[in-house]
Order: sequence, then C-alpha cells, then structure tokens
Amino acid sequence: MIKRGRFITLEGGEGVGKSTNVAFVASWLKERGIEVVRTREPGGTPRAEAIRGLLLDPSFDETLHTDAELLLMFAARAQHLAQKIVPALERGAWVVCDRFTDATFAYQGGGRGIESGRIAQLEQFVQKGLSPDLTLLLDMSPDAAKERLEGRLRDQQTQRDRFEQEQLSFFEAVRHAYLERATAAPQRFALIDAGQALDQVQASLAQTLEERVTLWQ
Repeated sequence: MIKRGRFITLEGGEGVGKSTNVAFVASWLKERGIEVVRTREPGGTPRAEAIRGLLLDPSFDETLHTDAELLLMFAARAQHLAQKIVPALERGAWVVCDRFTDATFAYQGGGRGIESGRIAQLEQFVQKGLSPDLTLLLDMSPDAAKERLEGRLRDQQTQRDRFEQEQLSFFEAVRHAYLERATAAPQRFALIDAGQALDQVQASLAQTLEERVTLWQ
C-alpha cells in the first residue's frame, strides 16, 4: 500500500519571501530523496492559472465583487486539488504549495471582511477534509514587507497586481488574521520570522522541517 504524501504550505503577506523559500523547502526535501511537487495558489494547473489571471489583473475597469473573488479562489482551488494536489499525495509525493486556504481566511476574511463561517463552508465543500500537514507562516511587519515588495518591483520592473495595490491597513488585517489562525492551530503552524536575514530564515525553516520529517518517518 502506497503511503500518502505530506502536504506543506507556505503562507504570509506580500513581500515576505514566499517564492524564494518555497524553492528552498522543495530543494531541502529533494536532497533527502523525497519526491516533491512544487505548486502555488491561486493557480497550479492551466485552468486554475487562467483564474489566477482574473484575480490578479489590475487592468479591468470593472470592480471585482468580494463574493466573486472568494468564489474564484475556491474554483481555482477545486481544479488544483483535483488535477494536481490530490493525485500527487495519493502516489506518495510531497506537495509544497505557495499559499492555500489559510490565505483565503487571511485575505478574503481578514482583508475583505468576509465572515469566516462562509469561507469554512466552501473549505469543507471543496476540500472534503483535506488540509495541510504543516504550514510555514512567514511573518513580518507590513511596513517592512511593503519596503521589500517595492524593491522587488523596482528590480524586476513589474507593476503591482490587484492585491499588491491594497493599502497598508489591508495588509495589517491580513497579518492579524494569519496570526490568529496560527494561534488556533499551533500543531500545524510554524511561525517563521521573515524579517531576519535570508540565511537565518532558511535556518529556521530547515530546523522546523528536520523536526517534522523526523516525527513523520
């Protein structure tokens, strides 16, 4: 019988270094002989990536209603789960995902003000009880994250997406919602100080992974 793979997510606001550290986590696991599927949300499959474009594109004149935003998030997630995440886990691979449903509770719940019970209903309907085995929450002050984000955008000469254009108060609410979820589920969350130097952040990630992998094996 094939042993189910593990599901690891990285969470946090804009500018905390998720993409860089998703790559680090995936590489760390691969070095230990683990098959890793690296992915992201919203997105991860061609159709889900198309939905991502609708969610992030700031060029539409039409305002995206908060309920439509929430439903698009879960539509992309349903496709992602069915086509990529669940098949990978079932064959024994470990999935490392840049954001998952905690981001929905933080962004659409904390940031947009959607009642958490409504999000939880969709979570149950779409995920059918599936949740991450470990969530690495990269946390730093929204002010510092904003400075880091602005530097990255300048370096890459790219424009802000719909979420990156939000005000500081939005990201303060997002951070608060993330920290509330981490407090409510300490067995799943590991809080990582993303304001440290990158080598220190990755040392913290490696320590957490070492502890969890040892526990799971």
